[in-house]
Amino acid sequence: MDKRKCRDRSTSKSGDYQAAGQVHFLSQILDRGLDPQEAAEIPRFFAYGGVLQLEKTIPDGIAAELARRGHEVKRRAEPLGGSQAIWIDHSGGFLMGASEPRKDGIALGY
Repeated sequence: MDKRKCRDRSTSKSGDYQAAGQVHFLSQILDRGLDPQEAAEIPRFFAYGGVLQLEKTIPDGIAAELARRGHEVKRRAEPLGGSQAIWIDHSGGFLMGASEPRKDGIALGY
């Protein structure tokens, strides 16, 4: 990665989850090789106040296994965060936009 150029311009709303959401989104791209749209759509989790909050899209079997291992698990009725992003490919000369299905929004760039 070229450290001198911006590659991502993304936003994430939701108070306490905002910083964790930014890291989660970027980790999906940089560590797992997902594209921005895939990274925006992946199920989310958040550990806060001793409780592991899971979106309802995380399978019940995973939630049960986490509880069995001692986590206090809470299923969220509402989604965690919301994001739109524009990924900049300097070498290819194009922008790639992503807007997740959890909330209304659009990613526009020029």
